[in-house]
Parts: sequence; C-alpha cells; structure tokens
Amino acid sequence: MTMASLTITAQEDPYLDLEEIDGKKALDFVNTQNQKTFAVLEAEKEYASLYQKALTILNAKDRIVYPSITGDYVYNFWQDATHVRGIWRRMTTADYNAGKSNWDILLDLDALSEKEQKKWVFHGATALYPGNGLYLVKLSNGGGDAHETREFDVRTKQFVPNGIFLPEAKSSIQYWDENNLIVSTDFGPGSLTESGYPKIVKWWKRGTPLSEAKTLLSGDPTDVYNSGSVLRDGETPYLLLNKSLSFYTRKSYIHQNDQNILLNIPDDASLLGIKFGKAIVQLKSDWTVADKTYSQGSLIAMDFKALLEGKQHVELLFKPTPNQSLESVAMTKNQLLINVLNDVKSELYLLSKGKEKWYQTRVDAPAYGTISIVSANRESDDFYYSFENFLEPTSLFVYNLKNRKSTKVQGLPAFFSADKYKVEQFFVKGTDGKNVPYFVISAKNVVLNGKNPTLLYGYGGFEVAMQPFYSGTMGTLWLEQGGVYVLANIRGGAEYGPSWHQAGLKEKRQLIYDDFTAISRDLIKRKITSSKHLGIMGGSNGGLLMGVAFTQHPELYNAVVCQVPLLDMKRYNKLLAGASWMGEYGNPDIPEEWAYIQKYSPYHNVKSGVKYPEVFFMTSTRDDRVHPGHARKMAAKMLDLGYPIYYYENTEGGHGGSSTNDQRARWNALQYAYLLKKLKS
Repeated sequence: MTMASLTITAQEDPYLDLEEIDGKKALDFVNTQNQKTFAVLEAEKEYASLYQKALTILNAKDRIVYPSITGDYVYNFWQDATHVRGIWRRMTTADYNAGKSNWDILLDLDALSEKEQKKWVFHGATALYPGNGLYLVKLSNGGGDAHETREFDVRTKQFVPNGIFLPEAKSSIQYWDENNLIVSTDFGPGSLTESGYPKIVKWWKRGTPLSEAKTLLSGDPTDVYNSGSVLRDGETPYLLLNKSLSFYTRKSYIHQNDQNILLNIPDDASLLGIKFGKAIVQLKSDWTVADKTYSQGSLIAMDFKALLEGKQHVELLFKPTPNQSLESVAMTKNQLLINVLNDVKSELYLLSKGKEKWYQTRVDAPAYGTISIVSANRESDDFYYSFENFLEPTSLFVYNLKNRKSTKVQGLPAFFSADKYKVEQFFVKGTDGKNVPYFVISAKNVVLNGKNPTLLYGYGGFEVAMQPFYSGTMGTLWLEQGGVYVLANIRGGAEYGPSWHQAGLKEKRQLIYDDFTAISRDLIKRKITSSKHLGIMGGSNGGLLMGVAFTQHPELYNAVVCQVPLLDMKRYNKLLAGASWMGEYGNPDIPEEWAYIQKYSPYHNVKSGVKYPEVFFMTSTRDDRVHPGHARKMAAKMLDLGYPIYYYENTEGGHGGSSTNDQRARWNALQYAYLLKKLKS
C-alpha cells in the first residue's frame, strides 16, 4: 500500500497515514499503544499465570500429531518449546498407526530461519503425484499470506539445487508431472487482480525461465483469484482452470488439446472432484436440469464425459433437510466421504457407487460434536478423522472400511475438569422469525443471577460454520476462572447451508448483526449474565461484527475483543485483499451500495458523546489479508474522541495474529486478562 494509490485526501481521513504498514508515524503509534496496553494488562495479577498456562498447553508434548498421508508415509508439521518455528517430519503409515515416535525430520524451520535471518513460517507442502520424493514447500516470512515456493526432496532432506522456485507472492503452483507445472503468481505489471491475487495461469516447463511459461488462462482485473489445479479420476489427470468472478462465483474450464472447455454448471456451484467418471458438484442455489430441480445445498454427480461435450446428466447424491447442511466432502479410493451438520452437530457418511445407484452408510463416529476429515488417501479406503466438542478433548480416529470400524489413534489430554461444566443449546428468534441457535458452556452449578462473566463469540460471514470445539486455553483461561462461554450460530455462516449464508449478503447484512444482538439480549433475559458482565469477541469478519455490535448497541457490552478486524468499510476494497470480498459486503464505490454499507461501517459510526465499552483492538503488522490500518485508524479515532481503548499489534503472525507458541500464549493471556479485568468485578 503506497500513498500514491490512495483515493482520498488526509483532510477527508486524518488517520490515512496509519495505512502505511511500515510508516514511521504508524509504527510509532503501534509501539506507543502496545506499551500502554502491556503496562496495564501485564500488570494484572492473573496475567503471568494465564500466560504460563497457555504456553504449557500450546507446547504440550502429548498434543495430537495430525497426519497428512502421501503414499506410504504420514507427514506432520510440529511446533513446541524446542522447535519454536517448527519441524516438518515424516514416518511410515504403519509406524504411525502403531503409535511409534521414530520421526524423520525433513526440514527444521528454526535452523533455516537462523541461517537465512528470516522469520520463516511453514505454509505447507504439495507433493509430486504419486510421490517420488519431490515437494513444493511454501515459506512465509513473518506469517503473511504471501510466500516463497521452493522445491524440496524428502529423500535427500534438501532443497533441490536449481529446482523450482517462486519469489514471494500470493501464488498457486502444482505439479502436472515432474517436468511440467501449473502456476499462477505475480508475473509482473498487470498480472494481478484488483484484489492482489494472480490473474493469469500458466504452464511452466522445468528448466525454462518463468517468463517463457505458456499462458493457459488470462483473466480480468475484476476477477478475485485465478488458478489451476490437477483433478484425478483414478490415474487419469485433468487440468482444471478456475476464473473467479467473485468470492462465490467462478467459470470452471478443463484444459484439453490446447483448448479451455467451459463446464456447463452454475457459476456459484463448487466442483469438488472427479470420481468414477463423475463430476462431484455441490450446489449453492437451486438448479433446474431437464425439468427437474436440484435444491440448494445438494450434492450431485454428473457424467464427466458428457459434461465435456456440453451435456448434463445428473444424479442426486445428497439432499439436506431443513436442519442439515453439507460441511465437507472427501474422496478415498472407492468411496465419497461426506460430513453433514445437523443442528450444528456433525454426522459422517460414506457414499458407495453401485451398478445403478449410490448407497449411503453412516460412519460409526462419536455423536454430539464436531467431526473434521483430517486425511483421506486416494490409494486406500481408510481415512483419518477427528472428533471434539466443548468438554470432550479432541480425539483422532482411523476408519477401516473392511470391518467398518473406527479406532481411536490419539487423543488430547484433558486440560481442564470437564465434569464441572455443562453444554446447552438455545434458540432465539431473529427479526425475520427464524430460529437462531447458540451454545452456552457454563458451570453445572451456575446461578442465574445476571452476574456471570460471559464471553460471546461470533463470526457471521463467508459461509463459515461456527461448530463446537475443544480448547484447553479457553477452558483453563476462561471457564476455570468462573467464566461462561457462548458460541453464536448467526446468519452469514453455513450452519444451515447456503441459504443461511446468503440471508446476510450485501444489503441484507444488518440481519447478521441483529441475530448477534438477539443472542446478547437473550443471554441477559435468561439472567445468564448482564450488560455489566457481558463481553464479546471475534476476528477478521468477526472483528467487523464486533465493531458493529459496540457502535450500534454500546449499552449491551462491557468488553469487546476486536481481532484483525475490518472496520473502515468505505476503503476496505482498496486495502490488500479487500476487493475480493465485495461479493460478501458490496462495493462502497457504488453510491447505492455505500448507502447500506455506511449504515453499519464502524469507522463511520463511532461518534462523540456515547458511553462505549473500552474496546481491545488486536492485529498484526504482517497481516497481508486484512490490513492492520483498520484497527489502527479506529483505535486512533476513538482515542482522539476521548475514549479509552486497549491496543496490541504483533509485529508478525499474519492474519492469524501469531507465528510461534510464545506469541500465541501472549495473545491469549492479554485478551483473557482484559476480559477478567472488565467482566469479573
């Protein structure tokens, strides 16, 4: 972000200088506010204990070692007190399943960071199929979304000399085979979208300059993120090209014989893969084919050969009930694996293809919590999944298709005494009459006297479902301190499928904020808490939710933790990746759309003479997704209006706010020290 790209003047926005990420004025503000926050919160009597408890949990040796399967090996990335920045390692699947610990360390991020004097953060690795040892490793300096890509050989445990390399950018790269790759990156001037993501996808031959790569797809500046990937149906590969028209719509092409074949599916549908000669597609809107309508949220299969010929032969695989939504889909050698939410609680099913129809079988997974598909291997029908809920520590299971049995592989230790607490699910009416659910975790002997320190967490956007989770830090740093925790399942998420999300898009967004307000008032009505003891927390889009909540209803809250937030909704589409979210919020440069955005934009609705809670803004200098200028400007404006606030900006960590466990422990200790200070008295 440079001053040359600014479209308004300092007279119109006196805090414009704070958008200069590494500008002197901006960093002076950050340092000053950080020190003021540290002086107060780190002096709280609970702080040292909170920090140490958080760090102990984060560095625990008996955490789950999550597997990523490639061929005969399980790969894992691990951070602890010894490996602060982490190690990438592997062992055979057989040894992993036997509970052994004979890990082979492939890459030591601490040693690499020391050697190269960079703050390297591991962003994952992509294998050459079916696996001869070559990987494309992504490394971020400081934790932002942008990363370098380097080729790594796990057999030699070295980066490949003169191997594949991409400089820092928000890139996408994948092997087609050992000597050919599909790449979208910053190719130079004019190659990025207005959102700062790649516009062009190319075919790159090993040993040739990137500048000579052949263009496969050249998009438009208004696209979001154009990319290519390899889809496999058994051993048959297909080259998929996606031209993202918005955050939720795209044109999908299969590149064959030097041609891009447009797939005749709805722009808002998601092509999830190819299996048994069928394109597996999730619908986000109703779709009528040959006089038959397939409902929103359904999973369908389409004959892929016919689809390439422009024909549409459709089979229905899964149709959600009004209480269900399709959370995720994975593929094993001979099965489709679908993860379904039913009133925000997970159910896992296998879909098997018979000669004439598909068969659905429920997996014997635990109930009343959240299931996540961890790793599915296309070379086998066995797969790993995890289960957790608010009081039950996360467990990792392996499922064996032959005996149709789940076996627990690992489990987190209990970081707090769950038998002291209970979980309840309540529903409150939204302004449109819809039932909006939320979970309450409290002590079994909680007294409904309106005096319980209560933390309400919300997100409400981008089709992200807020599901039950196990958190040692939340349990230890909040529940065990006498707190009540509440998770909101408001509109904007995916708890009940695409319609739950679409109900709050663009001009309808106030419905999301009204849902959150309704839950807040219901907590007070039930005497679980009161305004004096009610705090709220959210990050990113949830940070925007926090900003709207305290500017629209300051009387409801006594604490607000506003993390990596969007707040200036007039300029959000000018800052970093902001333009990519106009499908969610609308375009503030269009007067008709700014008219409804302006009504809730926190930066434009904070005013003098109002009794606001003392907000705690938290962000990261190296967040290259949501610009730290949002938090900086809002904090500065509130300070100048005479409002006391708290502010913490970590100098690295990207959109997650932290890169190391020490940084994560400090982040947690600061926010819970603040919450206890504000809500427990």
